[in-house]
Amino acid sequence: MQIRQSTTDDAPAIHAVHTAAFRVHNPDVTGEMPEAKLVTELTADGDLLPALSLVAVRDGEVIGHACSSPGRLGDDTESAIGFGPLGVHPGHQRSGAGSALVHATIGAANALGYSLIVLLGDPGYYSRFGFVLADTLGITPPVPEWKPHFQALRLAAYHPGNQGAFRYAAAFDRL
Repeated sequence: MQIRQSTTDDAPAIHAVHTAAFRVHNPDVTGEMPEAKLVTELTADGDLLPALSLVAVRDGEVIGHACSSPGRLGDDTESAIGFGPLGVHPGHQRSGAGSALVHATIGAANALGYSLIVLLGDPGYYSRFGFVLADTLGITPPVPEWKPHFQALRLAAYHPGNQGAFRYAAAFDRL
């Protein structure tokens, strides 16, 4: 398996990965899956960070995708990024592709000088990468009900002043 930066040619495969990955857990959703639509809208808005839009490729096929977008932490628009969605095609789940994408994102975000990665997800999954509930770092979610699943990871550039209300890119508000 290879992890690499996505290209515009990967867009159909990325859409298919997110559609298949999230349809498994939401079979009653009709039409386009929100996660697939989110990636399309982040891209259209120019908010998909190219260096943090990564694909997992096995035998020449895109089997997974993870992306990040700029976030706002209080008045700070430079320190934090919003991670997600992360999707792996159901036929390749539990193969290490998701973990490899998370590790690659963490490494790239650190290298780019970000302070925090923020996400909404399963604490049981993301805690293995060092994510903690965001409120323990003084970071509040845009939707209060998200608190039990709203997490953050401190990166090398983190400092205790990195706190406040977090806002995702505008496409998240349109979900």
